Amino acid sequence: MEGRRIGFLGGGSMASALIRGLLHSETVSAAQIRASDLKEARLAELRQTYGIETTDDNEALVRWADVIVIAVKPQIVDRILGAIAAGLSEGDVVISVAAGVPIEAIEARLPDRARVIRSMPNTAAIALAGATAIAPGSHATKDDVEVARALFEAVGRCVVLDESLIDAVTGLSGSGPAYVMLMIEALADGGVKVGLGRDTALLLAAQTVYGAAKLQLETGEHPGRLKDMVTSPGGTAIAGLHTLEAGGLRRTLIDAVEAATNRAGELGEQMAKKLRR
Repeated sequence: MEGRRIGFLGGGSMASALIRGLLHSETVSAAQIRASDLKEARLAELRQTYGIETTDDNEALVRWADVIVIAVKPQIVDRILGAIAAGLSEGDVVISVAAGVPIEAIEARLPDRARVIRSMPNTAAIALAGATAIAPGSHATKDDVEVARALFEAVGRCVVLDESLIDAVTGLSGSGPAYVMLMIEALADGGVKVGLGRDTALLLAAQTVYGAAKLQLETGEHPGRLKDMVTSPGGTAIAGLHTLEAGGLRRTLIDAVEAATNRAGELGEQMAKKLRR
């Protein structure tokens, strides 16, 4: 990312997380980052927190940057693509964080051979523990992909996939924090039911989920093997696992990912139709 100038169109939570990650990891300096937003209060917060320059002029931001990050809500992407098209230079990379907006819909509004990369991060990026998938557009180069990978690895882990799999990523890791939060809440409720205080139960539940995930990522072991390490014959864990299996937890989670994936596809098609007009 040496020498790159990164412009964030939108200064919301995801942009803030990416800026924080880039600076925290020393991937770039504050002088290499600028952001635009309609809300002056938000821009002031970004300036004060990260020491970056800000503007309310999207076109000026695009002309300054050579890596442009679309970090606005999907509903207003069509309104800012004009500013990108007007300010884009040959060789610039456009990275979209807007959920459900297909690459071809973005490319259709930009100059020929625009280099576009679509991403699907998740909210854990705010804690620098995100899971992101990126998909290159038809004109993106290997170097462009590496730029995008560096951007998202500053806030967690990143994989490169074909765009046809982005809806599946949305159903799994994009929506997944909501599933895990529900599980943490339920585990804490279970702790309260058996006598723990609410704060203690919540802390133990959240730390247990965090620790289990960290253990799997760091060891690379199959989750089933790690589960078996905790499960002794006639013990407490197997009794709890029996209850989870009887309640259909495994099937319910699989169905949740499938349902979210299907819904992501529906919303993406609606957005594509809107942008093709």
